[in-house]
Amino acid sequence: MQAVEKGTSHYGIVPVENSIEGAVNYTLDLFYESELKICAETYLNISHDLLSMSGSLKDIELVYSHPQALAQCRKWLGKYLPDVLTQEVGSTSEAARMALKNKRSAAIASSEAAQMYKLNVMASKIEDFARNTTRFLVIGKKAARPTGKDKTSLMFVTSHTPGALYKVMTPIAEAGINMVKLESRPSRQENWSYIFFLDLEGHMDQPEVKETINKMKPICLFIKWLGSYPIRNRVDG
Repeated sequence: MQAVEKGTSHYGIVPVENSIEGAVNYTLDLFYESELKICAETYLNISHDLLSMSGSLKDIELVYSHPQALAQCRKWLGKYLPDVLTQEVGSTSEAARMALKNKRSAAIASSEAAQMYKLNVMASKIEDFARNTTRFLVIGKKAARPTGKDKTSLMFVTSHTPGALYKVMTPIAEAGINMVKLESRPSRQENWSYIFFLDLEGHMDQPEVKETINKMKPICLFIKWLGSYPIRNRVDG
């Protein structure tokens, strides 16, 4: 996100949701302060390998990876490396780079990372569940144009009163717009206050979608349009 905001990259791609571990909370939190727009989405099947400069599991004392990857390989690690420490890093690519610096370490990353960083594949497909899919968002400074089959993402905060969320949802139901997803995250501004993330079918340029969001605004303490973009079908292994 920083690279796109600074203009060093035209677009970025960030993980937002995994079929096994759920929402990628750090990504959701970043949208609160960012002015970037979601331009597209994609779903990718995820498979993890254990990579190292070593060729033996007995040599491994530390495993690096992204928190989601570590969580997705929890059972395998518990069975084959039960006494080995794990360390969270920013990405699986960073984990592979860290493994290059320490011969007694390993990284959970992709087979492509093994080729890129010349690491040995010590074990393949170590994820706990075969049907492991992650939803990624493409982010940029410009909004995407309508395609006729789109999705709109919003984030909003309601008042801490009975029925507040119901009141926000009412304009959506009355307009007959399909709500695809609703996720909540604790607000960092106030204890026991929550930010909601919402996906609707339709594009912001469609009158019924724009009118619905305008009806939601006076009910919310805060509302932000994150982008409208083409719907991509999920893949299931």
